[in-house]
Amino acid sequence: MNHGPFLFLGLFAAFAWSWFSLVLKPQKEIGTLEPDKNAVTGEVYPLNRNGAAQQGRDVYRANGCASCHTQQVRSRETGSDTERGWGIRPTVSRDFLFDQPAMPGLFRIGPDLANVGDRQRDPKWHFSHLYNPRIISQGSSMPPYPYLFEKRKAGGLPVPDAVQTGTYGPGDGYEIVPTDDARALVAYLMSLRANNYIFEMPDPNPPTNAPAGATNNAPAGATNAAPAPATNALTK
Repeated sequence: MNHGPFLFLGLFAAFAWSWFSLVLKPQKEIGTLEPDKNAVTGEVYPLNRNGAAQQGRDVYRANGCASCHTQQVRSRETGSDTERGWGIRPTVSRDFLFDQPAMPGLFRIGPDLANVGDRQRDPKWHFSHLYNPRIISQGSSMPPYPYLFEKRKAGGLPVPDAVQTGTYGPGDGYEIVPTDDARALVAYLMSLRANNYIFEMPDPNPPTNAPAGATNNAPAGATNAAPAPATNALTK
């Protein structure tokens, strides 16, 4: 008996099922996602990043930051990320809606950065941390990034975002000034603010003064409002 046709049909079914499960189904569930609008506060999330933060995303990627830092807050069942203050809820696909490519990361040699822009809102903190992490945290395993900064002879008015170097300073008469890449990277780091409850992860304690019948979030895809430029910024 010739089993060739049955073998062909079996292989065809296996490939067809794999294509459906790995390509078509995820595209249907994730590929059509849109920003979510909170029915109570009216906030739209996520917002697209502004030009500086988008440029900073490329700097973040080029320097391999995703090799040591994740951007995915884990659920309570798989970790204690929320207790660490790394985010108010687990990360979901919608968080990466405007990220091309998404950089959730694989390893946590350093802390998770999904919500670092909300944890550390002072750009000067980020500049000092990037120039030399030991300024902020003694014994840090993070490498310094001095090539993202310039050593200049101080004179006249000080540069507003000059690095607060502490004992790691360049010496009297000089100051450390961020380059455009450093400013863009910090803009990206400060834009990482996954601090909104959304449809997939609603607020477990919604406001008691919410309108009758209103849920914490509108249904997924219920808004097609154009994303406004984000004004938040990044760190490592």
